[in-house]
Amino acid sequence: MTVSNVNKVVLAYSGGLDTSAIIPWLKENYDCEVVAFAADVGQGDEELDGLEQKALRSGASECHIVDLKEAFVSEYIYPTVMTGAVYEGQYLLGTSMARPIIAKAQVEIARKVGADALCHGCTGKGNDQVRFEGAFSALAPDLKVIAPWREWDMVSREDLLAYLAERQIPTTASATKIYSRDANAWHISHEGGELEDPWCEPTEQVWTMTVSAEQAPDKPERIQLGFEQGRLITVNGEALSPYQALVKLNQLAAAHGVGRLDIVENRLVGMKSRGCYETPGGYVIMAAYKALEHLVLSKDSLKFREQIALEFSHLVYDGRWFTPLKDAILDAAQSFARDITGEVVVKLYKGQATVVQRRSVNSLYSEDFATFGADDVYDQRHAEGFIRLYSLSSRIKALKSQQKG
Repeated sequence: MTVSNVNKVVLAYSGGLDTSAIIPWLKENYDCEVVAFAADVGQGDEELDGLEQKALRSGASECHIVDLKEAFVSEYIYPTVMTGAVYEGQYLLGTSMARPIIAKAQVEIARKVGADALCHGCTGKGNDQVRFEGAFSALAPDLKVIAPWREWDMVSREDLLAYLAERQIPTTASATKIYSRDANAWHISHEGGELEDPWCEPTEQVWTMTVSAEQAPDKPERIQLGFEQGRLITVNGEALSPYQALVKLNQLAAAHGVGRLDIVENRLVGMKSRGCYETPGGYVIMAAYKALEHLVLSKDSLKFREQIALEFSHLVYDGRWFTPLKDAILDAAQSFARDITGEVVVKLYKGQATVVQRRSVNSLYSEDFATFGADDVYDQRHAEGFIRLYSLSSRIKALKSQQKG
């Protein structure tokens, strides 16, 4: 199969088996130049070492590695935290949040090198194909999108390994890959292997970032987080950049087994999938942020924030970042976040991150009003009239029923 009218393609390249095979496949089937692009979103230096040389050996003409770590945390993670978004009540959206910034950078590289097409290695079963192509549609509708897994006739790792061997392209991959993993500064995800059976408990070899609760220290550790207008600015009194603060919290929380999650989730394409996630720093940040919200926001404000959290979790998961709805929800969340300033102490112990102290200059909590002791600011007799008006519709309905009876 040879397809014309494509001259230069920018491929989202990871150096794994799939994208290593995609480079020669594109050249053979599209007769085009292939430019490799890799995003550093905090997945670790070990995944980026030697990546450029590997891409060139596979047939790429260039390889661009773009450092997106700080932008990822400050422009995608922190705004999402402000919305309170948690997909299906559990998943902290680690993979989902990374895709739009990667796709945006890929489009920017395509413009820079004069490419007329974009390519990704996502399968036809997953969410990521929608996330990438949704972003491409919003940012570069003029560029052709190539998705090899929806075109080629290879169906297994063995097929891909044979394809590379025939072309004498080196790879460190083998036929036995137990798990599929995706890592960035926020989390690492695990799928495949024994996880494909929901009845099978994950073995310890699944987890790579955190210790088990059983292996965690017997002594708890307390850490203090400082927020200013919804953004984390200090950890234990030390001023840190958004990315460095997350790195610090990942290290501290992982050592106590915080942040493990084993769920069956609903993919956008209609099927259910089972995944294990490790998000140690993220669990701490979310717990601390919510503690400040409960201290600062009124009942109605918090209720509305909870509503937009649900909507935003699906928006991010479903790959709709570059939409007017995203902008509208973030505007609402950031209006609340302006008052989220203060300090929170979180206790790390045996897999749990528990808020034990919180304070804010914007706190609506008043000990004078909330005390169970004597006070001179709250007249309890006023509650009677409030309750009568608050329950007036119920009272009228009951009276009507009595009259009918």
